[in-house]
Amino acid sequence: MTQQTYPRSPKALLGGIAHLGRFIDKIRLRHEGKIQDYNYITVGFDKYLVDFLQIDSKAFEQRVLAGGTDDELLAWVKTNSRKPSDQEIAQWSQGLLTSGPKDDAARERFQGRLQGVATQRGVSVSSLPPVSTWVDVIELDEGRL
Repeated sequence: MTQQTYPRSPKALLGGIAHLGRFIDKIRLRHEGKIQDYNYITVGFDKYLVDFLQIDSKAFEQRVLAGGTDDELLAWVKTNSRKPSDQEIAQWSQGLLTSGPKDDAARERFQGRLQGVATQRGVSVSSLPPVSTWVDVIELDEGRL
């Protein structure tokens, strides 16, 4: 059986920014053909990050694929973003890390994700660790919880 490759956790901060390292990983892994089924750039946390930073997602994707370290990619972001303050970054990151489903449709998607994890593990949803945020669901799905 092939070992699944996952991008890093959205909790891993890069320059204080939640999800940025994961976004970099997703770009690389997707272009290596390793994570085709992940939400990508135009939806979810990727879109939320791109909108917050006001970066050109295609330009960032090209920059990531050109190579470089996390620090070099962070420098690109700082040069090409709207220049949020450290306080704005901290507030945004905290909001992303603590957000959960906010309406009935989102709660239904959330429960569907939990059911998918439970089914994959061959257990009931009630036997999974308790989770309340979207980041928790990602952590659970990728085996970090």
